Amino acid sequence: MSFDYFDRVETAAGLLRRRLGEVPAVAVVLGSGLGAFADRLADPLRVPYADIPHWPAATVIGHAGVLVRGTSGGTPVLTLAGRAHFYEGHDLATVTFATRVLGRLGVKTLVLTNAAGGINTSFSPGTLMVMDDHINLMGSNPLVGPNDDRFGVRFPDMTAVYSPRLRAIARDAATAASVGIEHGVYAGLHGPSYETPAEIRYLRTIGADAVGMSTVPEAIVARHMGIEVLGISCITNPAAGVLPEPLNHDEVMDVARRVSGQFMALLEGILGRL
Repeated sequence: MSFDYFDRVETAAGLLRRRLGEVPAVAVVLGSGLGAFADRLADPLRVPYADIPHWPAATVIGHAGVLVRGTSGGTPVLTLAGRAHFYEGHDLATVTFATRVLGRLGVKTLVLTNAAGGINTSFSPGTLMVMDDHINLMGSNPLVGPNDDRFGVRFPDMTAVYSPRLRAIARDAATAASVGIEHGVYAGLHGPSYETPAEIRYLRTIGADAVGMSTVPEAIVARHMGIEVLGISCITNPAAGVLPEPLNHDEVMDVARRVSGQFMALLEGILGRL
């Protein structure tokens, strides 16, 4: 990480401070097909990613590419409808740029959401999984390179990446909203190809319940900056080899849209408890 990276982060944060005024302490990153939650916020103020200096564009289908400040359940919140992915050719410093900016803006709680493939055979499409932990199989780490102490310490602890307090809040919110949730471990892989059946058998053997191509770098960087993290996966499809059918992104998007009502009820319940 070059040290002028901090200056780029501060430039983006400065523009958002001017555009947003008071910055909420809670932020949500909305994964593939889950961006409709931003449209439900009260008193929304929208900032397209294209207006934010150095902010990477969201180019994947299902990612709108806009930051929205509003309120949900009485809680002020920033939502990021779309993210940059490692498989798009970005380095991990670019993938996690938005997370860095959120940290410098003073965000204290970050909810990371994603669409994921189900490795655990008890998970059906549409299952919402609270992430208890992750396995980083992306082949790198966003903290590789010189450490900038203005962001965080050289060797941050990752014992509890996903906050036990926030996971308990998610459980309570799910119960109150009559939304079924599961808990599990998310494996983050580079992509963009879906995994082979042999890779899925390997992931199941090492303890993964779901697999995807995002979230892990953001969670690592958030913890590096002292941000409390909650992760929620929408299981949109059985992973390769679980069923004989081939995988495609259109089905991922269809399932994400189908479960969006339950997802939004859960998220609103969580935010209302913050």
